[in-house]
Amino acid sequence: MAPCGPVDSGGVARGVRVLEGLGLKVVTGAHILDRDRYLAGSDAVRAADLSDAWCDPEVSAVFCARGGYGATRILDLLDWDALRAAGPKTLVGSSDVTALHRAFAVELGLASLFGPMPASAVISDPAGPEPRTFEHYTAALAGDPPPITGDRVIVPGEVAAPVTGGNLSLLAALCGTPYELVARGRIVLLEDVTEAPYRIDRMLVQLLQAGCLEGAAGFVLGSWVDCGDPYPVLEELLAPLGVPVIAGLPVGHGQPQLSVLLGALGAIDTKSCSLAYSIRDSSRAGWVRI
Repeated sequence: MAPCGPVDSGGVARGVRVLEGLGLKVVTGAHILDRDRYLAGSDAVRAADLSDAWCDPEVSAVFCARGGYGATRILDLLDWDALRAAGPKTLVGSSDVTALHRAFAVELGLASLFGPMPASAVISDPAGPEPRTFEHYTAALAGDPPPITGDRVIVPGEVAAPVTGGNLSLLAALCGTPYELVARGRIVLLEDVTEAPYRIDRMLVQLLQAGCLEGAAGFVLGSWVDCGDPYPVLEELLAPLGVPVIAGLPVGHGQPQLSVLLGALGAIDTKSCSLAYSIRDSSRAGWVRI
């Protein structure tokens, strides 16, 4: 279903075929091709498609077709009691879907998958999915992704903790809401796209001043596509927190685009500059099996 921006029918069709190739039976939301300005239909129909999918007893996972903008607009329209009664399932998406990941974590207490979406270029390209992205995607859907390796260590160290976070712009937008980031005791994923360094600075300062990053156990920094050089400001603001920080992980935007299990227990190892999921917990019950 499409909770955010409008989707291309061809991209959706190719993404559906990719998922069907994994042996999944795919049903699309009733309004997946709707368009209302920069949204995939009205707030009401997007919320209804998400609720209908989540509350359907035959559905084990809900894939968000693409990001864009609009997920925050439907959070107050969802019947959280009904979604909670539907039991654990898997939510898959990234970018603007960060808002749904945070809300589902707060309201439902579920782990979810921050990864590529069916109508995105890395999955629905006419030539086929980007190979490294797809290999990691299938492993993540099965609940056992291989480690993700970055290319730089900002603060050395090792830590194991649940993983949270997502797209920086959305995390900043959620400040002051019931779904704002709570980093205490957690490894925080941060990534973004087309944001100048000064805007990254502003959003990080907002999170810091709001107390959202207080007590963080560590940070993993994903892709910063078309963001200039964000590392001076990232190092300046995150290094003083004194916890392990690794960067350059291919997560968020760009290619390849690897998947992160939000809510699962992860481990940062700065010797290998990697994020791994070597610790198992019961939250895996919410992930789809293929």
